[in-house]
Amino acid sequence: MESRWIGVDGYEVVPALREGRQVLRVLRNGWAVADCSSVDEVARHVDLADLCEVFEFPSRMALDGPAEARTSSHHR
Repeated sequence: MESRWIGVDGYEVVPALREGRQVLRVLRNGWAVADCSSVDEVARHVDLADLCEVFEFPSRMALDGPAEARTSSHHR
């Protein structure tokens, strides 16, 4: 699973490879703004406090099929 951070005004930070080296790519509205080699460089383009990490959760159906319908234990 790849890490990804989103911020305000359409900013996004994603890991990328450039010339065989890992960089943090700053995007705005899907367009590359900069490839940064450090978090300090990212901070020149976007306020780090505005970034939120995005977590991709696998769907339940993809793991084990549809969930079984059950009644609450309070109604037995």
